[in-house]
Amino acid sequence: MKKLFSDFKKFVSRGNVVDLAVGMIIGAAFTAIVTALVNYILKPLIAWIPGADGLGALQVVLREGDAANGVDPVILDFGEVISAVITFFLTAVILFIIVKVIVSVRDKQDKLRAAAKKAREDRLRAEGKLPPEEPVAEETPEEVKPTTEELLMQIRDLLAARDGNAAGGAEDKADEKTPDETKASE
Repeated sequence: MKKLFSDFKKFVSRGNVVDLAVGMIIGAAFTAIVTALVNYILKPLIAWIPGADGLGALQVVLREGDAANGVDPVILDFGEVISAVITFFLTAVILFIIVKVIVSVRDKQDKLRAAAKKAREDRLRAEGKLPPEEPVAEETPEEVKPTTEELLMQIRDLLAARDGNAAGGAEDKADEKTPDETKASE
């Protein structure tokens, strides 16, 4: 039981889980705000458009309801779909902005921490409490690799030499020389 609690504590205290929980809470709060914005500001503005005749103009009644017989009306409500789409996009934009702000703040914090660490190390080096910083070794340049054309010419020449040896030593080689042959002849 103790190990289970310890493992759960490690899991919950990991940064990703905490970030996810905070994101869910913020998302729920902003969804409520955006829903209110859509329902109480955007819907009335849509209803205010001349000729819209309220949000009822964005509905299509497929079957009238009959309260006496207990039959509910069947309505395609495009206004509600549009408001849900607007709610989704506004929520997504707001959460995107929040995440961008959080990431930029974290990046600035990381840069400040790195600068403070560097300054502290430089100060300790100046006082002689740390060994001098070792210079970074320069990378050696990579060897130049042959181009595709050069590789294909080498393959062609090898195949021609193999076919020539199999046919009794006949040379069917083209007049072109490979880069290796050109270097060898110079």
